Amino acid sequence: MSEAASARPSAIDEPAESIPSTPEPGGHHEVARLAARDAARALVVGDHEPVPSQEAEKPEEIALDAPELLFSRELSWMDFDDRVLQLAERTRTPLLERMKFLGIWASNLDEFFMVRVAALHDQVDAGIREPGADGRTPDEVIDGVRSRVLEQMDRAYRQLHEHLLPQLAEHNVRIVPLSTLDQKRHDAVIDRFRRQVLPVLTPLAVSVGRPFPYISGLSLSLAALVRDPVTGQRVIARIKVPREMISRLVPVEGEENTYVWIEDVIGENAHLLFPGMEVVGTGTFRVTRDADFEISDDADDLLQAVETELRYRRFGEVVRVEVNADINPELRAQLIAGLEVEERQVYDVAGPLDLRNLMQLGRLPGHKELKDKPWSPLVPRRVRGEDGAPADMFAAIRQGDLIVHHPYDSFSATVERFVEQAVDDPDVLAIKQTVYRTSDDTSLIPSLMRAADRGKQVACLVELKARFDERANIGWAKELEKAGVHVVYGHPGLKTHAKSILVVRREGDGVRRYVHTGTGNYHPQTARLYTDIGLFTCNEEIAADVADMFNVLTGFGRAPKPREALIAPSGLRDGIIERIDRATKAASKGKKARVRLKMNALVDRRCIRALYRASQAGVTVEINVRGVCCLRPGVPGVSDNIRVVSVLGRFLEHSRIFAFEIEGHEPEVLMGSADLMPRNLDNRVELVVPLLDKPARDVVIDVLDRSLADEEGAWELQEDASWKAVLPEGSGRSVQRELMAAASEW
Repeated sequence: MSEAASARPSAIDEPAESIPSTPEPGGHHEVARLAARDAARALVVGDHEPVPSQEAEKPEEIALDAPELLFSRELSWMDFDDRVLQLAERTRTPLLERMKFLGIWASNLDEFFMVRVAALHDQVDAGIREPGADGRTPDEVIDGVRSRVLEQMDRAYRQLHEHLLPQLAEHNVRIVPLSTLDQKRHDAVIDRFRRQVLPVLTPLAVSVGRPFPYISGLSLSLAALVRDPVTGQRVIARIKVPREMISRLVPVEGEENTYVWIEDVIGENAHLLFPGMEVVGTGTFRVTRDADFEISDDADDLLQAVETELRYRRFGEVVRVEVNADINPELRAQLIAGLEVEERQVYDVAGPLDLRNLMQLGRLPGHKELKDKPWSPLVPRRVRGEDGAPADMFAAIRQGDLIVHHPYDSFSATVERFVEQAVDDPDVLAIKQTVYRTSDDTSLIPSLMRAADRGKQVACLVELKARFDERANIGWAKELEKAGVHVVYGHPGLKTHAKSILVVRREGDGVRRYVHTGTGNYHPQTARLYTDIGLFTCNEEIAADVADMFNVLTGFGRAPKPREALIAPSGLRDGIIERIDRATKAASKGKKARVRLKMNALVDRRCIRALYRASQAGVTVEINVRGVCCLRPGVPGVSDNIRVVSVLGRFLEHSRIFAFEIEGHEPEVLMGSADLMPRNLDNRVELVVPLLDKPARDVVIDVLDRSLADEEGAWELQEDASWKAVLPEGSGRSVQRELMAAASEW
């Protein structure tokens, strides 16, 4: 699941940029992106020197940058979506949850094609033939992706037709062909179609003087091959399947929880759109387009530039075409010609297109036995007020650093309460917040507006370039400006991905700064779906680092060297590598050392090389990565001390934790917004902070311990790039179930 998509559960992974720390040249986005990045870095990166690492030491006996030591970023992502598909195949997963995971698998694939596969085609179009860091050319990666997509599609549709739909029918939930309905129910469906859908359909024929119509990305279309019985002329026409008037799954009157696909209804009645003509054949198809864009650093008005690019996004190049496997061959050939795609971009689908709509079934009332048991986040004991009254967040934070872990801990009773109290407190002088993604039902944005109305200094950095949330963020930015909030859009060449709230409060004869920073977005819906860790602190050094970060982002200056935090793009990578190298040095002197990391993706080559050096020195390295991992474990003499596991479950594992342990020293634990990927370390403003209070540190170490010990939702990465399920079926340890039980006991 990706941050990419507000609260939609399809966002299991946000598609990422390329493997190299320095991107490969070429592609129509590259020049603008590099120029914008460098211009922004000139301001955000301070004058301080980066922390030295062992990167420049004498050459290793084994070349740690050899292509065979790096897995393909794109193919590793395909393995990740394969693990999502396995959740749909597992019999221990409740039936409607399996349908949900099938929809998530399909949604992930859509975003992957829109961003990563589109970027690969850009490289091919730019004439790039050189192999990348993993030794594969863009063409080879595209072909490798296609092979895995075809294999996964075969499994997905066999799972749907042979297992999920028959088992749902046993529980009186059915999706049936229109032709199987009795006459009465069939006529009722057709009558509804004629009243509600037929009037809005618009057939677009392709013939002399009528070019092939524009097909918007991810829209579902019906193609019809139409013959004039008088002249014998044959043309094709496109009919867009509407989503506004009726749902994709049309309920059958008189049959509870029975549905037919809307495209079947349109196809059976297509002749009504072509009077006097013969409909020779029909079939559904769907187009996926390049959805990425870049903003030049020359943009005078960032908001206007993003709005302009959003209008162009719908005209992106076609990267994938899905068609019914049984479509008329002549119709298929004309679609390929009209859309101007290669055969390797066409996918024949043995069933209904766009399985995202299967998630609609998860919202059916009842059927509790087919779903996960409901979970409601709880209020941590430390912030519970007496007799149900809201807690005093500032007093709780002054007692010591406070860790909250969503969705086990309530977002509304902690993060939203923190801002609401700041708004209402007359001693609060200023509030600053970053917004990368949020939702329509958030209370945070209205709270900032109220604070401005009450005369407080309020600043909000709204990231307009948060992929697929650009339009929503533009809307929030305009509303905040109208309310008198100081709104900043960030730098054109960098995304501000840091998650932080800074509150300045008058106390005594001075002020105290309170900070929340976390691993997830300020998004109340995803806070119930994603596992994210947040830190509340009033530590002066961390607060000063966060204040400096805001001042650089909203003002004009060079970032001073942070006191405690690690901030990208200036020093985050070097800070992580320096800590890995410290463990390496200790192990080489005979001390026990361990590095443990939890993140969404591990791609950065310099970090991977540092981990290889640590393994060679005898450091125990344990990595919990949800999605992509380009590091190859288990290579003799290189990574035989490295273990990599991935955990997937009912919640999206989203937190980022970095833990370093050396014999004789207190463990050092950091958490924050960044994954170890070039895009995070070079092209984003990211914030990672240390956990300085032992009780807070112990809470996060416990999360790390449980995550690495998971069995039910865990896969282990093998030396040959395959992922082996720790416990394919049956019951065992589950980090998510354990943390739900622990939260219930607090």
